[in-house]
Amino acid sequence: MIPIRQLLPAFLTLTMNSLMGAEAGTVPPGLCRIQVVDMENGWPVPLVELRTVHQQRYITDNAGVIAFDAPDLLGRLTWFDVIGHGYEVGKDGFGIRGIRVTPESGKTLKVEVNRTNIARRIGRLTGAGLYAESQRLGQMLDWQEQGIVGCDSVQNAVHNGRMFWAWGDTAIPGYPLGVFDMSSATTPVQPLDRFDPPLKLRFDYFRDHKGAVRGVAKMPGSGPTWVSGYTTLPDKAGKIRLVGSYVKIKPPMDAYESGLCVWSEETNSFVQHKVLWKQDAAQPKQPPMPSGHPALWKDEQGREWIYFGDPLPVLRCLATFEAWEDSTQWENLQRQESLMGTGGQEKVVPHSGSIAWNAYRKRWVSVFMESFGKPSVFGELWYAEADHPTGPWGPAVKVLTHQNYTFYNPRLHPEFTPEGSPILIFEGTYTMQFADHAHATPRYDYNQMLYRLDLDDPKLSEAKEVAKPQ
Repeated sequence: MIPIRQLLPAFLTLTMNSLMGAEAGTVPPGLCRIQVVDMENGWPVPLVELRTVHQQRYITDNAGVIAFDAPDLLGRLTWFDVIGHGYEVGKDGFGIRGIRVTPESGKTLKVEVNRTNIARRIGRLTGAGLYAESQRLGQMLDWQEQGIVGCDSVQNAVHNGRMFWAWGDTAIPGYPLGVFDMSSATTPVQPLDRFDPPLKLRFDYFRDHKGAVRGVAKMPGSGPTWVSGYTTLPDKAGKIRLVGSYVKIKPPMDAYESGLCVWSEETNSFVQHKVLWKQDAAQPKQPPMPSGHPALWKDEQGREWIYFGDPLPVLRCLATFEAWEDSTQWENLQRQESLMGTGGQEKVVPHSGSIAWNAYRKRWVSVFMESFGKPSVFGELWYAEADHPTGPWGPAVKVLTHQNYTFYNPRLHPEFTPEGSPILIFEGTYTMQFADHAHATPRYDYNQMLYRLDLDDPKLSEAKEVAKPQ
C-alpha cells in the first residue's frame, strides 16, 4: 500500500493546478465553466477530455472550454481523468493522470495542462460545434454553423488570388452518407491573422441551389471520387489552370479508375480531362500519376519542376499544363523508404504527409505520419529536413503523438505565414479509424485539426543535421 504522505503532494499539486477564479461574463445557473489552458503560455487548449469515474466524457471546444452540467456532480468533489493527446497533468501516487476538483454552478474552474508535444495545437478547422461549449455559456455567439459535421483529408492550391480547399468524403447532419465527390471551399490565401487559439477560420463553401455544401468532382462512374495532386499550372497560352488527379473508388476502398481533371470556371467544379487507367486483368494495379501533394522546385538551369508525393516525391514533370497532361513527360523517382529517427528510434517509415521549401530554415521541410508507429499505429507525426526535395531526408524528430487515435494525411500550409517566418502550420485528419477499438471523440472525430511548429524551438535542432541515405 502507498503511504498517505506520498499521495498528499500529488493531490495538492493537482488541486492547485485547477484554480477556481472569476472570468469575464456570467456563467449561467446549472453550468460550471471549465477552462483548460496551457500552463506555459495560458493558451486555451482544444481537444482535452475530462472523464469522470463513472465514464461521463467532457471535451473542450476550440476555446478550450467545457460547459459542465452534470447534476450528480455539481457541488461535489470530483475526479477527472485528463486525456489530451500531448497535453497532460502530473500523475498521482497511483500513477493516474487526473485532477480532483469541485465544479460549482455559476462558477469557473481553470485547469492547467503541460504540453508534451513539440507541435502546438491551434484548433479544429472543420465540422460542427467548434464553439458549442462556449455558446452554451453565452459566448462565441457570432460563430455560425456551416452545414457539415466531418470531412476527410484536405488538398490545397492557390488560384485566382484565393486559397482553394478540397476535402474527401464529407459527413452532413441529415444522413450518414454525405458528400462523396469532394466538398470544396475558398478562403484568403493567408486566412489567419494570428497563430494561437482560439481558431476561427471561415470557409466559403461551394453550395447547391438549396444552400447545401455540394461536391465539385462528379466524375462518371459509381462510387466516391477522390482528387489529389491539387495545383495550378500555366498552359502554353499563359492561362493558369487549376488541375488535379482523380480516382474512382469501389468497396471496400479500392480504386478502379484514375485520370486527370481540370477546374471549370463556368461551373465551379472539376471536369474529367483524361482517363489514365481502368482496372482490368491486363492492368490490375494503378500506374504512377501526379497525385499526392505537389511542390515546386527550380533547377540550376532555371527550369521549374513540380514534384508529386505523399509525403516524399515519387514523380516529377516540368511545371506546365502540357507536361502535366502528357504521361510521356513524367519522370518516376525513387522515394526514400525510411529516415533515421531521433529520440532513440533508429528507423522511421513515412506513410503520408507533404513537403515544402522553408525560407526560415533555408531547407526543404516535411511533416509526415509514421507507418505503424507507437503508441498509435497511425497517429505519430514527425518532422524532417533536406537540402533537395528528393533528399536525403532526416534525421526525423517526433512532433506529435496520440493516445490510440489516428492522425493521417498531414498537409503543410507554407502560404499561411509570411516568408521567413519561423512558424510552420500544418493540419491533418483526426479519426478513430485504424486505431485499436478507439472511442470516437464527439464532434472532433473525422475532422481536420490545425497545429503549428516553431522552427526556432531547440527541440528541433537535431533535424538540422546532414542526413545520411537510409
